[in-house]
Parts: sequence; structure tokens; C-alpha cells
Amino acid sequence: MIHDLKGEDNMSSLTGMLFAAVKENSDRLKFITDFMSQEEIDYKGPGNLYNSTAQLLRHITFVDLNWVYRIKGQTIPYDMLEQYGPMIDKNNKLPFMEGVSRDTLISQHQLIMNMLQETCTNLTDADMDIVVTFGHRSEKQASVRWGLWHMADHNRYHQAHINQLRKWFHTHTSDQ
Repeated sequence: MIHDLKGEDNMSSLTGMLFAAVKENSDRLKFITDFMSQEEIDYKGPGNLYNSTAQLLRHITFVDLNWVYRIKGQTIPYDMLEQYGPMIDKNNKLPFMEGVSRDTLISQHQLIMNMLQETCTNLTDADMDIVVTFGHRSEKQASVRWGLWHMADHNRYHQAHINQLRKWFHTHTSDQ
């Protein structure tokens, strides 16, 4: 297999390349979480001090959902906010989550990736210059180009956390 960042045939070249980076990281997320037990998905690290893989998967999905709707220039429908949100709880932490399967979380993320793919097929390379707002209070600005790159980067960033949780989990369970 040749790794490449060539986008879909029906996408402009720059849009396709950025979408391919997001897709590559989404596919990697599926791979690194494959075969995780529910106990491992819910594991919060030594002393329960960290976000679980479940929390991180939901967080990645919600961040990506937000970016898809920013790129589309639309507001996220209320039912989707309810299903995937909030971004943070009243204590500024990722919301508590337990007992949701890896397959459910990955399927939900895939739905968002399908929305992104559809959105990207309607974008031109010139659309990459469109500026959108983001942040907890929409206090920041970025180009659509940066937003797509950020989706890939953010996903990969949290994959490092998931990999660390996996190491801790396997060390913890082998000690018992």
C-alpha cells in the first residue's frame, strides 16, 4: 500500500489533500482503538486522573462536528448538539462518559467524517481562504484550510493520549 494525501476524485486538489489528511487520521483512530474492551475504553488512567478513550473519542467527534458546520457556514442543529455535546462540562472538563462502546463511538465519528467528505466535494481551492470563527466564545479566526488541517492535527494529538492510556491499562491489568 502506498501512503499518499491524494484526495477524492471529485474534490479540488488542495481540498482533497487536506481532506485526505483528516481521513488518514480518522482511519488511524479506528485502527488504534480496534479490539479495545469496554473496560479499556472507559479506563481513566492511574488514579482515574485522565480522560478516558471514550471521552477522547466523543471529544474528537464533537470538535470535528463543529468544524464541519463552520466550514458549511451553518449552525449545528440542536439535536446534534444534544447528541454529541457539550464540548466541556461546568467544571471545564471533558464530559463524563462511561459504558458507550468503541464501535458506537467510532460509528458516530464516521458519520461526521461522511458529512465532511460531502462538504469537501462542494469546496473549491479558493474556498480554503474563507475565514470562519472558532473557540469557546467564537473569539478566534481561521481559514477553512487551517480548519481542515486542525481537524487532522487535533485527532492525531489525542491519539497520543489514547496510546498512553492503552500502555497504562495493559501495565495496570498485568500487575493484577
